[in-house]
Amino acid sequence: SKWDIREKVWDHLESTGLAEFPRPVHRRIPNFKGSLQACSSIQELDVFIRAREVKVDPDKPLEGVRLAALQARKTLLVPTPRLRTGLFNRIVPPPGATKEILRICATSQGVKDYSVPVGLDGRARVDLVVVGSVAVSEKGWRIGKGEGYADMEYAMMVSMGAVQEDTPVVTIVHDCQVVDIEEELLGDHDLTVDYILTPTRIIKTNCKRPKPQGIIWHEAKGYEMLGKIPILKTLRYREKQMGKDVTLQDEHPHLANTTRAAALNKEMAENTQPQAATGSAQMGQHHVENNPLKPRLEGSSTITTVYVGNIPPSLRVSELKCALREFHVTPFRLNWQGAQHRAFLDYKDQITAERAVSSLKGLSLGGNTLRVELAKSQRNKG
Repeated sequence: SKWDIREKVWDHLESTGLAEFPRPVHRRIPNFKGSLQACSSIQELDVFIRAREVKVDPDKPLEGVRLAALQARKTLLVPTPRLRTGLFNRIVPPPGATKEILRICATSQGVKDYSVPVGLDGRARVDLVVVGSVAVSEKGWRIGKGEGYADMEYAMMVSMGAVQEDTPVVTIVHDCQVVDIEEELLGDHDLTVDYILTPTRIIKTNCKRPKPQGIIWHEAKGYEMLGKIPILKTLRYREKQMGKDVTLQDEHPHLANTTRAAALNKEMAENTQPQAATGSAQMGQHHVENNPLKPRLEGSSTITTVYVGNIPPSLRVSELKCALREFHVTPFRLNWQGAQHRAFLDYKDQITAERAVSSLKGLSLGGNTLRVELAKSQRNKG
């Protein structure tokens, strides 16, 4: 299995003294002795020489590639760790940066100190992708650390048009990480590589297996993954609007009896209501809409309000309502204040409101990432 191969590689690196900081290398993209030497050979590749925009994962053994890209004055994109706050950071060294400053920019601390975020609307055009691996075969089959982030990053880049079918993918590993891998272990979501760089070799894989053509939603680990990677919510919403099937793994009929699916069905029944027949509010108007099927909350003790800010001037209330229905967090009342670039969503209890905050956080509409949080002042209604 993939996990057997990972364990063998990690154990071998540790037992032979090849492992480098951070340690232990288990459950990581392992750093190894000779990683800088392996990284330096990327400067010999035509695909690197021609590239203007290079995406390099933030793993420690790829530090030398990040430095090489900066020294060659290429645009360097580094994915945000675990994609928590977005997709990329673009590394921007200060004017007149010395070699020492560039070395700092190539480290994880430099990514924090010298970067600006690049969102889905950032128009990235990546010419070369560099990923870490736990194991790789000479045919180009790749095994990561098992969390799927490199595969997801690539699929997201496909979805946003940042990479093309012929965009080359490079990985940096120790020679002992080049092993035989059965193709049967690979799934449609697994990323393959075109070049393998080790301390002693440059391997061109001539891999013909197609790379992922976008996010395979029915294989995604559903709402758990959407919660971990907020930017996925925006991508899923956009692809749904384009008519694509974005049914998640835990939304399929054979899983309908699971606890999560049952909870979602209940939530949809409670919160998802038809759009009001009165239509959309015009831009700039102060607009309060009550759900006609729930005009009052008789006997309810508390209304919890969610604040939605950073709404772009071009956004219509109908577009926000569409997004709320898509995420199954329709409020019983919506207070639209488009001229102030904000809206307030009223929910019948705090649990439902907090679920809305969690679902909408990180969502981008009209080019802006919405600011979503519980409102500072809560209104009570007996």
